[in-house]
Amino acid sequence: MNNSLGNTARLVGAGLRALLVLTVVVGVLYPLAVTGFAQTVFNDKANGSEIASDGKVVGSELIGQTYDLPKKDPSDAEEAARPDLKWFQPRPSNGLGTNSVNTQYSIVLSGATNRSADNPELVQWVEGARKAVIADNHAKGYTPAPSDVPPDAVTSSGSGLDPHISPQYADLQVRRVAEKNDLEVKQVNNLVEDHTDGRTLGFMGEPRVNVLQLNVALKELTGK
Repeated sequence: MNNSLGNTARLVGAGLRALLVLTVVVGVLYPLAVTGFAQTVFNDKANGSEIASDGKVVGSELIGQTYDLPKKDPSDAEEAARPDLKWFQPRPSNGLGTNSVNTQYSIVLSGATNRSADNPELVQWVEGARKAVIADNHAKGYTPAPSDVPPDAVTSSGSGLDPHISPQYADLQVRRVAEKNDLEVKQVNNLVEDHTDGRTLGFMGEPRVNVLQLNVALKELTGK
């Protein structure tokens, strides 16, 4: 009986010691080492790839945002969002957020449409989005043709929060952005070119433009 109690006590003691050691190693030392390494070597990425403007964090380069005008009635949940056409617009998004110029940005949900390519509702959304893109990007002496509207201008990404648009969609918006901000088209064109990233490692993915980074640069250019 005494041997049995002694063996049990030794086993319990060994288990507690193992628990304590593993807690310290795995629960304290390892997280501290990983965090320290990440902060030292990948500081920007470890902190969420934040983008700052005027000394304030306005978002992450990894998460798309909307650029809408304030609601006429903030309490009206049914009021449709109206794009603020001074800014480059992102892809259609199922994620909800505020204008990046207003730093009170919060994500409520994200996700894909989960509609097939021939779904009548999706076709209607795409056709409506194309008409809106053409109407919104009308500028003096320029009206986009339906064939000028790239796919990413009328479809959301799988997450609904893609932070990038294609160079084609950015180019489509240049004249409107220049007109709304009293800038020359060449100035805005140069801005887009400066913020166009090529394929990763030269062969993966497609050329892309980060909308938040582009709009931060636009804000600096206009001084607004």
